Amino acid sequence: MTNEAPERLGKYEVRNEISRGSMGIVYLGHDPYIDRPVAIKVALADTLNDKESGARYRKMFFNEAHTAGKLAHPNIISIFDAGADEETCYIVMEYIEGGETLKTYTRPNNLLPVEKVVEIIFKCAKALDYAHRQGVVHRDIKPSNLLVTKDIDVKIADFSIAHINKPDSTTTQHAGMMGSPKYMSPEQLREESVGTQTDLFSLGLVMYEMLTGKHPFAAENFSRLVNRILNEEAPPLRDMRADLPEVLEPIVRKATAKKLEDRYQMGLDLAADLSKAFESLERPEQDISIEEKFNSVKKLEFFLGFPDSEIWEIIRAATWTDYTRGEDIIVEGDLDDCFYIIVSGKVAVKKGRKVIRTLTTGDCFGEMGYLAKTKRTATIAAQEDTALLKINSTVISQVSLNCQVRFLKVFLRTLIHRLSATTEKMSQDV
Repeated sequence: MTNEAPERLGKYEVRNEISRGSMGIVYLGHDPYIDRPVAIKVALADTLNDKESGARYRKMFFNEAHTAGKLAHPNIISIFDAGADEETCYIVMEYIEGGETLKTYTRPNNLLPVEKVVEIIFKCAKALDYAHRQGVVHRDIKPSNLLVTKDIDVKIADFSIAHINKPDSTTTQHAGMMGSPKYMSPEQLREESVGTQTDLFSLGLVMYEMLTGKHPFAAENFSRLVNRILNEEAPPLRDMRADLPEVLEPIVRKATAKKLEDRYQMGLDLAADLSKAFESLERPEQDISIEEKFNSVKKLEFFLGFPDSEIWEIIRAATWTDYTRGEDIIVEGDLDDCFYIIVSGKVAVKKGRKVIRTLTTGDCFGEMGYLAKTKRTATIAAQEDTALLKINSTVISQVSLNCQVRFLKVFLRTLIHRLSATTEKMSQDV
């Protein structure tokens, strides 16, 4: 067996080489039965046939199919098939046209806009949270394992050294120091047991590098690198890039905390903080005290029956946004997954140029987008200076269970009332 491209593997046609790395060669292939392009990873022949390491390499190679094959998430590469054609071992996966990785966007002269970096890391955090809840820990999160689509969406790839963290798992687990040293967590370097927080540490390093173009623990040799990761704090972001927003510093610091108790516990925790940071990047909050916000929100009909503790939870989780007269809040046709509660002011609901409804303090809008992230069917514009509480599902998932249940009850009651009013108006217009 050689490393030359085969013409066919199983039912799949092999077209041309895309890339090669330590775990195999990736080819562009074609599935003739479904008529779609696929990526086919082929095990390296020399390593596979090595008497000392061949068996271990084979197990690691197919580990990707065992682990990633259990996952179905829009930001995780899909595994379609795996097998052996004579002596050639291969895995068939989703093909990402373009083939770039986030490594392209860690160079100082090729950084993405800050908002795009936050969006990408948010998606990775959500995807890792999903994988972790399925018992899968990636263990090798780094820029070159994060694939980028043509529209700069992201897909987590290469689960070859992933660990299934379930007591009933029969999949071969790989112990010892595994991964890429530059992106290892302190516990990986100490060869301790690893869990979900290991991936979040690595993702924090990726975020740092994408924001600054520099690795926080860059070193001239391995021992210096290990010492820095274990013992030194990452330089503040704005020491590396002065124009970065302050709101990102505590997020990166928490993601890359040395101690597990100081680090994010789950990907959803990191995603929630990134969501709030993204809102402030789009629209900096005015300097209004948290007590003023609480007093304003507590008066609203939506929150009648909420204990003070749960109102505080909502305020701290949601985003407070202010709009001036005539400013668009939602634009018809846009995708949006947020639900809005008017704290003060007045907004107009418009179809084209026609105002079809006016909403005032205490009213809500955006229910369908919150539920299904559908395109907005109307434009909402401020008729006067307006303050809103902006809520999405990621943020609400961070509050206590009792608060979530109470919020959902009021939300559904509001939605039913809105649908009933719309139905009644339509019947009157007939």
